[in-house]
Amino acid sequence: MMDINLMDIVGRVSHQCDIMFRVIDIRENNVILYGEDFRLIADAPYDDLVKIDPGMRMRLTEEFRSLEEQSYKLFRQDVDLLQQKKEYEVSEGYSKSYNYFQMPGKVLHVDGDPNYLKKCLTLYEKVGVPVSGFHCSEKEMPDKVGMLIDYYRPDILVITGHDAYSKAKGSVDDLNAYRHSKHFVQTVREARRKIPHRDQLVIFAGACQSHFESLIHAGANFASSPSRVNIHALDPVYIVAKISFTPFMERINVWDVLRNTLTGDKGLGGIETKGVLRTGMPYKRSASD
Repeated sequence: MMDINLMDIVGRVSHQCDIMFRVIDIRENNVILYGEDFRLIADAPYDDLVKIDPGMRMRLTEEFRSLEEQSYKLFRQDVDLLQQKKEYEVSEGYSKSYNYFQMPGKVLHVDGDPNYLKKCLTLYEKVGVPVSGFHCSEKEMPDKVGMLIDYYRPDILVITGHDAYSKAKGSVDDLNAYRHSKHFVQTVREARRKIPHRDQLVIFAGACQSHFESLIHAGANFASSPSRVNIHALDPVYIVAKISFTPFMERINVWDVLRNTLTGDKGLGGIETKGVLRTGMPYKRSASD
């Protein structure tokens, strides 16, 4: 039997090692796995696992980082265009010069995986989105989300972590056939008890293979996963950052939000939603500026 330890990076032989996993729990008959780059939870027998050697891990990691960088560049172009458009409008077509300031929407990101949360917070900071992050297990989220909304008072709420659909447990329409979709749905419902209006609190919810329809019907603006596919760990950031930087008087076309994600419309979807960016003036520079 292969020596498998906690936090080892492994692949599943039966799936041609298509996804890198972290070992997060070792049980008598199987091993519990978290996707290293995808928000997927899985279990596998010992004899189906193989350790990913450092060279292979580096190659796979470089491929993902290349995709992430491409998505970031496209997203950055969109944000720059939004800012140029707003500057043009505020300055009356550049005919006058005004000092103004912008207030992007505040994000509360609740994540079931502390490693993914850290990665997401780094990207939020990189793109300039004000964010507070909170880690708790998916099962605890319904009980904690109301308190967190009261404390952080976000404009945008992200509810994510790990999920998976199991054909052995039921059909794709059966919420009980999913690892954590029911917990995400309950969390969305609790959030909507606090703030019912979809434009007063924008919600993204879900992870890999999540029950998209239930999440939308529960009150999410955007969710995963319409085609029950895996979503990338950073996809929620690209969605809510676009919302954060879109002016509150503008509606967001769903495709405009999805096109710069790494997963696209097979893994992510949503409904027409208003932006949350607000612009003010005058901007008073401090003595240190």
